[in-house]
Amino acid sequence: MNKTVEFFFDFGSPATYLAWTQLPRIARETGAQIIWKPMLLGGVFKATGNQSPVMIPSKGRWMLQDLNRFASRYGVVMQFIAQFPINTLTLMRGATGYQDSEHFEHYVTTMFEALWVQQKNLGDPHVLAEVLGAAGFDLAEFERLVNDETVKERLKATTEEAIKRGVFGAPTLFVGNEMYFGQDRLDFVADALAR
Repeated sequence: MNKTVEFFFDFGSPATYLAWTQLPRIARETGAQIIWKPMLLGGVFKATGNQSPVMIPSKGRWMLQDLNRFASRYGVVMQFIAQFPINTLTLMRGATGYQDSEHFEHYVTTMFEALWVQQKNLGDPHVLAEVLGAAGFDLAEFERLVNDETVKERLKATTEEAIKRGVFGAPTLFVGNEMYFGQDRLDFVADALAR
């Protein structure tokens, strides 16, 4: 399998959650492999001068309606927590730490579903620990991973790579050198992978 789609993501982005619900199916149907690229969206925003659409009231209201339309179209649950947006640094370090392990897919699923389906405030360390424990993760191992200097540097490097390649938000996907921003561009991603 030599077709790939790079998926730059951050758990805190609702559009990224929606993309995640659809991308594995697209990859299967097109025979493509997903290259997972956990990045820190806050770092991307800071470097590019961008910000979450919810910071602009009229755009935020529209975006929430539009995301709900897509969730309905996809047949998935999407619920915002009252504390949105949250700091995802620890969550993304976790994704980076588990990235090359057998636990990665389970971790990604656990984080997306806890935040966007079960409405768990994963920005709260106690809630995060409860979610990880209930999902069968070793909490001591998780703490070790998210505090490991190699993991921290890898997340920083992936975030810097994203910025250098023109990423300004999440999700951002690449098929070859072609960049696609937003979960509402998945049809273009599917077309590019099908060619």
